[in-house]
Amino acid sequence: ISPPASGSWPCDAKDFGHGSLVCTCSATYCDTLDPVVLPALGTYVKYASSKAGKRLERSEGSFQHNAKTPGTHCSWMLACTPGNRVHPYTAVVMMFVPADFHLTLDMAQRYQKVKGFGGSVTDSAAINIQSLSKDAQNHLLRSYFSEEGIEYNLVRVPMASTDFSVRLYTYADTEGDFELKHFNLTEEDMQMKV
Repeated sequence: ISPPASGSWPCDAKDFGHGSLVCTCSATYCDTLDPVVLPALGTYVKYASSKAGKRLERSEGSFQHNAKTPGTHCSWMLACTPGNRVHPYTAVVMMFVPADFHLTLDMAQRYQKVKGFGGSVTDSAAINIQSLSKDAQNHLLRSYFSEEGIEYNLVRVPMASTDFSVRLYTYADTEGDFELKHFNLTEEDMQMKV
């Protein structure tokens, strides 16, 4: 089944009895998102998820330019002036969870560029993905990397084993082999990472 050309498919929620819901994805169905569109200048789009079952619920808002908020402190220490006061010439996003939370953005201050967003593919993640049918694998990967999903564009792949591996392994187990003559990839690399 292909997702609709426009519009999203809702979460097929399942309760595993631990106080939160998860969206299930199978060979025949996987929830999708509306296509992501950049908001207009001066506005923002917020996606929220919760234990109660919200899954990337979309909402929109506007920045309040040159807002003066006397006595307000920066909860996240972003674009704060000395003394921890909100600078009156920054854009302020007022969110109502909690009521006293203010996010201050100083558009003149640049720190870094965002290259993208993604997740990690550990051995255990790869084992779980490989245990799915081919159709379920396709739905799952599309939910992460496609325009109908959350559009990941980066993946972190750990080198050698981690605490999410079924066994300990490295790439150079021979003591004193500083020239790495015995360096080799493992079965996990060839089947799950490369």
